[in-house]
Amino acid sequence: MGLKRGANTHVSVSRRQPKHTSRIYFASVLLLLLFTPIADTSWWYIGALGARVICDNIPGLVNKQRQLCQRHPDLMQSIGEGAKEWIKECQHQFRHHRWNCSTLDRDHTVFGRVTLRSSREAAFVYAISSAGVVYAITRACSQGELKICSCDSQKRGFDRDDHGSFDWGGCSDNINYGISFAKAFVDAREKMVKDARALMNMHNNRCGRMAVKRFMKQECKCHGMSGSCTTRTCWLAMSDFRRTGDYLRKKYNTAVEVTMNQDGTGFMVADRNFKGTMKNDLVYVENSPDYCLMDRTAGSLGTAGRVCNKSSRGTDGCEVMCCGRGYDTMRIKRVTQCECKFKWCCAVECKDCEDVVDVHTCKPHKRPDWLDLT
Repeated sequence: MGLKRGANTHVSVSRRQPKHTSRIYFASVLLLLLFTPIADTSWWYIGALGARVICDNIPGLVNKQRQLCQRHPDLMQSIGEGAKEWIKECQHQFRHHRWNCSTLDRDHTVFGRVTLRSSREAAFVYAISSAGVVYAITRACSQGELKICSCDSQKRGFDRDDHGSFDWGGCSDNINYGISFAKAFVDAREKMVKDARALMNMHNNRCGRMAVKRFMKQECKCHGMSGSCTTRTCWLAMSDFRRTGDYLRKKYNTAVEVTMNQDGTGFMVADRNFKGTMKNDLVYVENSPDYCLMDRTAGSLGTAGRVCNKSSRGTDGCEVMCCGRGYDTMRIKRVTQCECKFKWCCAVECKDCEDVVDVHTCKPHKRPDWLDLT
């Protein structure tokens, strides 16, 4: 079990009792699994199905992933919860863009065909999903939810920092175990294939894993009389997952286009003027579609009906979001809480205020006239 951190330490998720994969699941889920085509990214679907699924019936897992699933069902529970978290983060990061990380119902590829392209968007999805596994497993280790791991046992003894000496104690997040398991599980499929896409995926998976470690922070608790800091107990903790999402979003903006080298062991940067190393950069092989129109073969859901900001000139602006097709405006009534006052003790009372706002949505693509001829 994980050790408890200092009393004043903030833990973002409450402690839970250990959960184990159940071997009972509904017939509808079984039918869905049996008649859903195999896809490279099927492990993402664990987040949608939860822990009720037997490892043998999760579509598309390679043998290595299936073995890890059977050996560590409690870890699969954590991965499922982590999948929901990173998908939510992906949608937050791209909420104002034409491609908004939309998921598809009853589709275990989660994002449809967008991940079949070797684009910037696929690079980000692989990086953030790999980071999500690291984050979920590491968190579960520290909270005592897993049998196979706990806190980082290497963080013991005395050390020093800019504020003086301290004692490693509490419960440092076991980030190295999280990274190790994520690498073994997530990279298992890519190691079976020797092509540009597999190399791209493994590179971006690694960038995601290391992004979580990049934002590890030292937290401390003071000990002494009357609040003095005679001695300190410190531990290492992961930062909020939003920091990882923000970081990988910036890496998406500066992603590097690459081509496979002749011996098939690595990449070459497509831009000959590129200088520096791409070790920590996201990489992609092919250009993205514009995502303006519905095109499922390209992984594009289009922007028809998307809400846009009339006054913005950025990616959320109506001109950019609607791809020049124009937008419709609808006036709606909105109820919000207002005039909130603190009432002694321990309550906040608010009024319901109603106002009228204009909502702008992108027009659909106009069908060519010849399509309407009979």
